[in-house]
Amino acid sequence: MPLYVDSGRTPMRWAGDKFPHSVEPATSNGRSTNYLRVALVNNMPDPALEDTEAQFFDLLDAASGDLPIHIQLFSLPKIVRSDRAQQHLNNFYACTTSLLNQQFDGVIITGTEPRQPDLRDEPYWGPLTELFNWAEENSFSTVLSCLAAHASVLHSDGICRNPLGEKRFGVFEHKKVADHQITRGMAEPIRIPHSRWNEVRESDLIAGGYTVLTKSARAGVDLFAKEKKKSLFVHFQGHPEYITQTLHKEYRRDVKRYLRQERETYPLVPEGYFDAKATQLLNDFRERAITERFETIMENFPEADVVETLEHAWLSSATQIYGNWLNCLASRKANMSSNIAVMARMGQP
Repeated sequence: MPLYVDSGRTPMRWAGDKFPHSVEPATSNGRSTNYLRVALVNNMPDPALEDTEAQFFDLLDAASGDLPIHIQLFSLPKIVRSDRAQQHLNNFYACTTSLLNQQFDGVIITGTEPRQPDLRDEPYWGPLTELFNWAEENSFSTVLSCLAAHASVLHSDGICRNPLGEKRFGVFEHKKVADHQITRGMAEPIRIPHSRWNEVRESDLIAGGYTVLTKSARAGVDLFAKEKKKSLFVHFQGHPEYITQTLHKEYRRDVKRYLRQERETYPLVPEGYFDAKATQLLNDFRERAITERFETIMENFPEADVVETLEHAWLSSATQIYGNWLNCLASRKANMSSNIAVMARMGQP
């Protein structure tokens, strides 16, 4: 089913025959019966901003089935942006402050790269927590990705994230540990990419009233959920929205940071992602890069040989999860409409 974006607000890479299609802006305080309204609050750093936008468009399109989806793009204020990224936001996004007098069926909130050890010291913390509070009252369900998931549980339940000894990086196999509408019909193993330096622990989540839905022996908890006022909050520590080359691009970026002396250690190869051939090529490059630590050596990075080995091994898991989430929105919306109709027949306001 096609995706829709407000007329004049479709990013250029999606113009022409590529989805999403344009529609006139929805009313600010109503929920259309013709489609699901989804707010995508994209807070990712500049290098990943447009890629993340595309990833979610692709995933929602694949997961929507017969459900038409109207997406509107938003981003938090007080995130440092380059001129180019800010111009993209000005052209195609609205600030989250404009959300506060609206209602959406679903909300997706991404993270951004943290700059402070304590998330509460980030300059955007105030607008972010205001967004969480709004979503609890004005959506049927809210998805929180990676850092946004950590910020949400810190804000509402005081659950702190814990630093990891090394980056949790790769594609990991998970299993279902609870029956829930978000994981209904999912085949195991559930493969999901992760890319993070911190985690929230299962024991803290359970003590805070969260239901852990999926976890991995290697990566820990991924998917967990909790009803918060009127909204089901669905949290991911991983990134099901990632496309085939995303982890590769992050790994390559971290290698360049090492060569530029911006990090002390050479990055670990992401687990469960590269095959044996690609891993050997990358290890060979690593040995050379450690002895010839100059950015110019990136000219010899085995880009083409590595990329041709990659597979989108988590696509079916990601599509199933987001399909379940969209069906959850549709079900909750139908129930609300039914309840309103019953009250109207009974003469209640």
